Amino acid sequence: MNFTDERNFSRWFIIISCLVVVSLVLWNTTIFFQRLKEDERSKMSIWAHALQDFEKMNPNEDAALILEILNNNTTIPIIHTNGKGKIDYTTNINPKILDDEERLNDLLLQMMEENEPIIINLGEGQDQYIYYGNSPTLNKLKYYPVGLTLIGFLFIGVVYFFYTTTKSSEQNKLWAGMAKETAHQIGTPLSSLIGWTEILKDENVNKDYITEIEKDVDRLKTITERFSKIGSAPLLKITDVVTATRESFDYLQVRSSNLIDFSINTPKKVIEVELNQQLYSWTIENLVKNAIDAMRGKGKLNIEIKEEPKWVCIFIKDTGKGIEKSKFKTIFEPGQTSKKRGWGLGLSLAKRIIEEYHKGKIKVLQSELNKGTTFKISLRKI
Repeated sequence: MNFTDERNFSRWFIIISCLVVVSLVLWNTTIFFQRLKEDERSKMSIWAHALQDFEKMNPNEDAALILEILNNNTTIPIIHTNGKGKIDYTTNINPKILDDEERLNDLLLQMMEENEPIIINLGEGQDQYIYYGNSPTLNKLKYYPVGLTLIGFLFIGVVYFFYTTTKSSEQNKLWAGMAKETAHQIGTPLSSLIGWTEILKDENVNKDYITEIEKDVDRLKTITERFSKIGSAPLLKITDVVTATRESFDYLQVRSSNLIDFSINTPKKVIEVELNQQLYSWTIENLVKNAIDAMRGKGKLNIEIKEEPKWVCIFIKDTGKGIEKSKFKTIFEPGQTSKKRGWGLGLSLAKRIIEEYHKGKIKVLQSELNKGTTFKISLRKI
């Protein structure tokens, strides 16, 4: 059994143990409730027989013991009726209810449902009925299983949440470690590429070639820095989001298929936000590449920036295959992908970069199957 199996076993052992404990307590509570109810029934039977003897006894007889039994009931509510159903007297009933005939009749109906009446036979066809309700202790006890069940499920939820968040935290640490190691591994060949670029300059190679190589080297530097920042709090600087978006757009347009019709609409002014430009460009790159994949390498892609009083909004619109409405939120979860190849991390990273690092918002604004999708990024203005 490996470490993961042991953790899963422990989790299910705790959950099942909790269910067993709650079930046993509920079962014992139910038994206790029934026994208490039977005890109250026995007390009421004794009380009713004492009342019956009191009604039949000679005035000269000693009634001290019977009166003590009758007066001993201070908790169980009682309604005493004659054979015709008329209420003769009551015991332990709220005075406010006694003053309201309708409420008193409702209470009588409730008692009829809770317990079978006890019949007092006074002889000569004179029967009286003792209706009684549950004592306050019994009424409180019947809600106890509900509260205990809620506590049990709450405990199970806490255990499940603890293990889920622990697993998620471990995965995040693993991904962060892999990302930093990747950045470290890229650093060595990248340094060599920079050195070879300088040698090519001395060899009088076409400057256009060297310029393009330098652009790709700079891009590798950016990617390395991106990966090195995963798991760490990024440094945000006041940046013009219009310029940052255009730079990412220009880079992607040059390196994408000519079958993609790129277009961009931005305000002709500076809009400043707190931004980590490298991570922001990574987000734009992920969204654009996702759009290109959705269009299968052919279609129209538009980036538009609109300014609001407190926010600046970036819209990425494509003419791809679209997304089902039920998946608008789940596509941002790690591992969610419709491609045969890929880890399904692009949109998850985009969401984390925008919402956790930049305190912004990202969502699928609208999408229609076989017509296209529009993503919306919102960043707070300075």
